[in-house]
Amino acid sequence: MEILDTDHIELYVGDARAAAAALCAQYGFHVYGQGGPETGLAGQRSVLLGQRDIRILLTSGLSGGHRASRYVAQHGDGVAIVAFGCTDAEAAFAEAVAAGATPVEAPRRVEHDGSCVVIAEVSGFGDVTHRLIQRDHADPQFLPGLIDMGDALNSPAGMGPATDDLLYEIDHAAVCLAAGELDNTVAYYERVFGFEMIFQEYIEVGEQGMQSKVVQSPSGGVTFTLIQPDISRRAGQIDDFLAWHEGAGVQHIALSTTDIVRAVRTLGERGVDFAQTPGSYYDMLASRLGEETEVPVEDLRPLGILVDRDHWGQMYQIFAKSTHIRRTYFNELIDRHGARTFGTSNIPALYAAKERELAAVRDTTLSEGTAL
Repeated sequence: MEILDTDHIELYVGDARAAAAALCAQYGFHVYGQGGPETGLAGQRSVLLGQRDIRILLTSGLSGGHRASRYVAQHGDGVAIVAFGCTDAEAAFAEAVAAGATPVEAPRRVEHDGSCVVIAEVSGFGDVTHRLIQRDHADPQFLPGLIDMGDALNSPAGMGPATDDLLYEIDHAAVCLAAGELDNTVAYYERVFGFEMIFQEYIEVGEQGMQSKVVQSPSGGVTFTLIQPDISRRAGQIDDFLAWHEGAGVQHIALSTTDIVRAVRTLGERGVDFAQTPGSYYDMLASRLGEETEVPVEDLRPLGILVDRDHWGQMYQIFAKSTHIRRTYFNELIDRHGARTFGTSNIPALYAAKERELAAVRDTTLSEGTAL
């Protein structure tokens, strides 16, 4: 099985058009296409967004029985499908099922006007599935016939990168798992998809603890950060996610940028709120990092951007605040200056920032005795 990259992610949402409008206005995505019953997508409405190499499909069910509607009813808006680009989707499906994956959708060809993709689906974690997709990347069609690309193919901001596009690919997905599921999930991705564990860390945030392991496809094109809470410590934000989301799921998607300072400033002007970092974090940054930052600290400090390094280089990261009504799903921006994995300082700092954001929400929820 050869997995190439994260072809796209699909979010199940209550209102695909409203979600698309928000991502376009705040994150600079473009509408590439739409689909629904009139294009052969029975019982649903879908909007395809893109920005450079990022593809996001937003889907809403048109009836309560549609699987998107059932997902949203249980979990709220969130990532339901992570699609893997494959050289041979039929072979990948057969290998995955033989290795223990549950088949969700058998391989089928989607063809229209000379364009063709092959797709199949197998189980992932929680209610998230993996779409295996084989396509000719020279063909701009996404799902031929099912998603009407309209004028996007001829638009300057359509299928090619626009000069003002600040985000260029999906770097990784972070997944929250129930306590006791981490090792089995790592083993599942190793056995079924041939992933390798490339990083692990125990994270402490105050009295909370969480274990994190990172698995990655051999191509380096798909990366999952898998996290489970340490239930021997005080309950915290991972426990919150599992309760509010009602099970395992994607906590955040990290979107890559080549200029994180410009990206944070621009997205902030468009209305994106980012997690705050105390000024003390930057006071000893150079000594902790062991070298000068490639991006000036005076640019990082007012924006709350964090910096870390691995053996290959530096990385810069920041969490956006969640706009999800349940305070579960959110986005991350990441700018890699040679770094290939994750350092040992950013992750605790990122989750400390997220804890500060969620503490008031948690306290209010507990005091009112209500669920989000």
